[in-house]
Amino acid sequence: MSNWGVLVPVAIFTVGPMSWVINNWIRVKHGYEPDRWRSRHERRHGGSPDAERTISLLTNENDKLTGQVSRLEERIAVLERIATDPAERTAREIEALRDR
Repeated sequence: MSNWGVLVPVAIFTVGPMSWVINNWIRVKHGYEPDRWRSRHERRHGGSPDAERTISLLTNENDKLTGQVSRLEERIAVLERIATDPAERTAREIEALRDR
């Protein structure tokens, strides 16, 4: 029973590093990059200037694509209205535009 006092702390400080080594061995075996403390630290506490630039570029591209989607939705709504309206109504609207 007195050996538990030594065995428990040794087990606690051994399981973590061993699991990290096994995890990295499995990652490398399957073609992934090993998990490094430094890269995890950078992900948690801010990245490099390259990462910030990439985020900025992606944000700008996202805004541009959002605008394009909005314009396309408007055009689709017009096309749906044209496709579902009777032909004579569309013809009247075209004639009304010509008369102006």
